[in-house]
Amino acid sequence: MFAAPLPSQQQRFDDLPELPEATLHRRRETFFLVLSGLFLGTLAMLNILGVTHFIDLSFDLFGMTIPMPLAVGVLPYPITFLCTDLISELYGRERANAVVWVGLGLNLWVAFILWLGGVLPAASQEGVFFELRTLAFAAIGASMIAYLTAQLVDVQLFHFWKKLTKGKHLWLRNNASTLVSQLVDTVAVILITHFLANGLPIDPEQPLGGQLFTFIAAGYVFKVLTALMDTGPFYLCVRWAVRYLRLPTSEW
Repeated sequence: MFAAPLPSQQQRFDDLPELPEATLHRRRETFFLVLSGLFLGTLAMLNILGVTHFIDLSFDLFGMTIPMPLAVGVLPYPITFLCTDLISELYGRERANAVVWVGLGLNLWVAFILWLGGVLPAASQEGVFFELRTLAFAAIGASMIAYLTAQLVDVQLFHFWKKLTKGKHLWLRNNASTLVSQLVDTVAVILITHFLANGLPIDPEQPLGGQLFTFIAAGYVFKVLTALMDTGPFYLCVRWAVRYLRLPTSEW
């Protein structure tokens, strides 16, 4: 699963106590479970919240009001890309792709439970659950296509940049892969949410194209800013994990 450290790589762990293989294996698998759990838990949360609520982060710039409508489900979304980048860096492409596919299955499971809860006999067909169910279906239907595409793009681009730079410039593969994949995701989820699920608060009196562009731009700007902000934590986490898990990596 993990390559044995080369002598030169092992030297960087000389200041650390030697650990039994069983302890290293337990540490590595536990950390993988933590990253996977954070990824999958965040994914389930954002799909349930989805487009149930929009927040307004509009601001003034040079006398102009810049619209910034954001679905509440977007707020935790950058964490999912940070998790897959960490898994890609520490555990490789195969495990990162496996977590992405499990996430797709989780989407389907959430959708199934929401569907089942709606078709079983109920005292009333109104209430918070049914409102949440309708909006969550819109978010899940859109995000399943966009999520799978964007996450697989993220993993592939991460390893493309890693190979191209011969394992150097961790900041480049972290940001380049995430920024491109989040653009794919943002465009896809907004267009699918509107045209297939009719789940966006669109004003029929205003031009449609401008409103869709505003939703796409607002979501993407938010994701770009958070992606750039996570570069420092990403470096620190990888540096700590490499030593804690005793993993060989060309970057460090």
